[in-house]
Amino acid sequence: MSEAMTPSPAVESRFILGMRADATSYSAASSQVLAWARAGESRLVAVATVNNVMEAWDSPAFRGIMNGADLVAPDGVPLVWGLRLLGVRSATRVYGPDLAPSLLAAAEREGIPVGFYGATDAVLDRLAGAVRRRCPGLDIAYAWAPPFRPLSEEEDGAAAARIEASGARILFVGLSTPKQERWMAAHRGKVRAVMVGVGAAFDFLAGTKRQAPRWMMRAGLEWLFRLASEPRRLARRYLRHNPRFVALFVAQLLGWEPFR
Repeated sequence: MSEAMTPSPAVESRFILGMRADATSYSAASSQVLAWARAGESRLVAVATVNNVMEAWDSPAFRGIMNGADLVAPDGVPLVWGLRLLGVRSATRVYGPDLAPSLLAAAEREGIPVGFYGATDAVLDRLAGAVRRRCPGLDIAYAWAPPFRPLSEEEDGAAAARIEASGARILFVGLSTPKQERWMAAHRGKVRAVMVGVGAAFDFLAGTKRQAPRWMMRAGLEWLFRLASEPRRLARRYLRHNPRFVALFVAQLLGWEPFR
């Protein structure tokens, strides 16, 4: 694990096309996030799919971010299959839109303030309403939808200061991959919170986008549902990444070391 952050001793890990994936579970991931949050630690939790793997394959810098994360949970079913084929037979999926409600409920029980960073103002308003109905006692200490452009150094510093001042100890980040992982890596040590990258979970929990049926998720076909729902936005990602992932991972299983 030369370029990887060592995960919790209880978590088995494997490298899929050079990117570390941790065979965690909902309960293990939640327990670890809560422990870090109670301690006021700054941590990076990635909830990874094939998109993460292929972005890491294409960019050594991004691969370093993923392999340096404190926890890399297998959100995508192909990553679960990959972990099992690489010897972790007990690997299970940790789906971001299911992990987030679990963490929110636990944070409510333990009185841990949370925050949301990403999406749009409209999505965050609906998300906050949905979360408050589900967890009425939860302290939502921070919520901000940054503009769809790079922030200036001054704007970014002010945002980090507001997050810190809010007291949020779990910060859900919904910027999509690879932007959210890069943002979390840049702010680890600056934001005293466990940053959890959850991608489209904000839209799903807010009800602004539909989730794939569970049978499609179990079959590893969630990408097809999302592609049909948002073809213009997601076509390049799925049609470019998925065939390459299959070919390269088969090569890895046959003994080729695809590390560059």
